[in-house]
Amino acid sequence: MSDETARRTYWTEQLELGYEMVEQLLEHPVDECGETFASLPAAAESAGVEMWFSDTKIGDMDRVYHLRESNVREIVSIAREMNERGWILKIEDGFRTLEMQGTLVRKPEVFNSVVQKCMWENGGELPSVEFVARRAIVMVANIPKVGGHMSGSAIDISVFRRDDGSEVSRGGPYLTVDETTPMRSPYISEQHLQNRLEITAVMESHGFMHFPFEFWHFSKGDVADRIMNRDSSPARFGAVNWDPAANEIVPVEDPKEYLNPLPQIEREIEAALQRIS
Repeated sequence: MSDETARRTYWTEQLELGYEMVEQLLEHPVDECGETFASLPAAAESAGVEMWFSDTKIGDMDRVYHLRESNVREIVSIAREMNERGWILKIEDGFRTLEMQGTLVRKPEVFNSVVQKCMWENGGELPSVEFVARRAIVMVANIPKVGGHMSGSAIDISVFRRDDGSEVSRGGPYLTVDETTPMRSPYISEQHLQNRLEITAVMESHGFMHFPFEFWHFSKGDVADRIMNRDSSPARFGAVNWDPAANEIVPVEDPKEYLNPLPQIEREIEAALQRIS
């Protein structure tokens, strides 16, 4: 088997395992506890903890560094522990509204990657719209219940060294989308795997469970947390609409509804093909 064939086989296996997990996420019960949100930057500043935040946007929307209050407290503790180890925790993303998540799925560079990986997986040929949609659910959470960011329970992270500001490399930067993306990918070095596992150990010691198919994503209190812990009890946090002014949340009416339904995915495929041709 050639290296490329092996990589393609591995990628397909991982994405299918990811879809199996998505099916579990969709079926796992949620008993929304109603916990409100808190500001992660404000909490870090108040605690005197060094923490960095990405200044990138989703479309023209600023990223929202608010999460459920209890998760904010734990993340501050995580960042303090990392500081003591000589690290700086960088938050790449926090809460996403449904609009933000739907926009992220359609973001040209993101959707280009989805389409290109689907074509590569399919031997260079464009697969069906249904196939691309299946992959998009795993790669960019096209359903509210699947994405912990919409529950205010998940963060995407990078880690840097305090002494020189260099990144603690995990085999690729945040949002690498290829065979190195799964947490235990065989296509990264031993050192990169060790870095991933050391960071994960710190996160999980505070209850933030990793998502097996993205080395940067961690969550606590949502359905992914429950599944990774093999805990059948309902998740505390589900997808919500958040009113920042009143700091009030309302559960999403239909958390299993596609943010971008198949007709929209088909239009996005056509646009992506024009961009990458």
